Order: sequence, then C-alpha cells, then structure tokens
Amino acid sequence: MEGMGKYTGKTAVITGGSTGIGFGTAQALVTEGAEVLITGRSEPSLEAARRELGPRAHVLRSDSASLSDIAALGAHVERTFGALDLVFINAGYCKIEPMLEVSAEEYDKTFAINTRGVFFGVQRLAPLVREGGAIVFTTSIADAVGYPGMSVYSGTKAAIHAFARVFAAELLPRRIRVNSVSPGFVNTPTMGIYGAGPEQVAAFAREGDQLTPMKRIASTEEIARTVLYLAFDATFTTGTELVVDGGMTALVAPPQH
Repeated sequence: MEGMGKYTGKTAVITGGSTGIGFGTAQALVTEGAEVLITGRSEPSLEAARRELGPRAHVLRSDSASLSDIAALGAHVERTFGALDLVFINAGYCKIEPMLEVSAEEYDKTFAINTRGVFFGVQRLAPLVREGGAIVFTTSIADAVGYPGMSVYSGTKAAIHAFARVFAAELLPRRIRVNSVSPGFVNTPTMGIYGAGPEQVAAFAREGDQLTPMKRIASTEEIARTVLYLAFDATFTTGTELVVDGGMTALVAPPQH
C-alpha cells in the first residue's frame, strides 16, 4: 500500500534536525512513513529541510538553551502529535579551544545548550512519550577519550551519558527506553565544529580518516540507522551508550604497509 512503511503511524521529535545526523535520521523516518518534528536555530536550514523532507515533516525554530523555547516546543508537540514514539535529543554545540583559552562565557554557552537544554528538554517532552516509546541522545566518543581542544564539550557529553542512565531508571515504570548513540568522526557539513570553514572541515575529515581504524569516517545514514535501532528495534536495551566510531575507542589500528 502506497505510503505504508516500517514507521507508518509513528511520531518523533528530533532536536537539531535540520542538518547532519538529525536530518539523516528525520529523512530515514519520513521515508518509512513516520511523522517528524525537527527543530533548529537556522531559518534557512529549517526551510531547506522542510522542502527536502516533504509533508510528513514539521519544522520549528527552537533554541535548545532557551527554557521558553523548550516550553513552546512541548506545547507545539501536544498540538501537532499529542503523543510521541521517539524523542531524539541531538542538538549540540562544540567549539574547539585549548583549555587555557576557554572563557567563562563560552563555557556557559556550551553547558547551556548541551546539558541544561538537554535536561529540561527531556523534562518537558518525556511526559508526551507513549508507554513503550524511546528517548535517544547523541553523546560522543569525546566523553571517553581526551581530544585536545574539547574539554568543555567532552564534559557536557559525559553529563548527558549520566543523565541518560538516570532517566532510563526513572522511566522504567512507563516502559520508556532511554539510550545514547556515541559517534566518532561523522561526515556532516561542519563535522560538528562551530564556526569551521571549508578548509578546517576538510582537515578534520582527513584526520578522522587517519585516526579511525576502519580508515574512513561515518556517514550520517550509518548513525541514523543506529539511532533507529535503539529507538525501535533494541527492545531489551535501556541505559546504554552504543558506540559507532569505526573502532576508534576499542581498537588499535594495524600498521599500514
């Protein structure tokens, strides 16, 4: 039947859904019949995503660091969907800076988006998730390895990992599973780095190819498939962080001949 797919009848919210991993996940969902609400801060990116995703996608400009925007997001979800099968908390912010150069303002901005926004976003949206639904977070291998210039970002991702475990415990009575996907290097327009120009993005991608034991970086589609596995197929998995990094944190790459 036309319009029927694996996720027909499912509803999802994806924060940071206009580009990169969030957009790839939204695309996979709508292709298989789901209705999706994506958020982002850039109007041009949101409009481009709306055009590409089609009529099953709803877009909302929303700043993850703003408590009033989080409240408005919750109200919008209630009007649009009523209830949710998936909340994918993907919005994040990373600026690479040596620890000695990080300002208090930059520290506060990173934690406001990556931890306060995450915590209160889930607090507002969790009551809207159906029994048996799922919440998935994007963490990062930066919460497990020391990458120069990512001290503040790494701290926020470690906090999200901790949040996820406690949320998983608290939401057990409603059978809502809470898990995280932890990517390594991923081929996105900015490689996840705020303010990165084309040259810096290309250099970061080359570095990822060299450092990753599989000798390539991930596609957004590969991370999206992992998110959807955790959301719908991993029915006996909760409180877990699934690492998708081409072996970076588990393997020593063999020498190249």
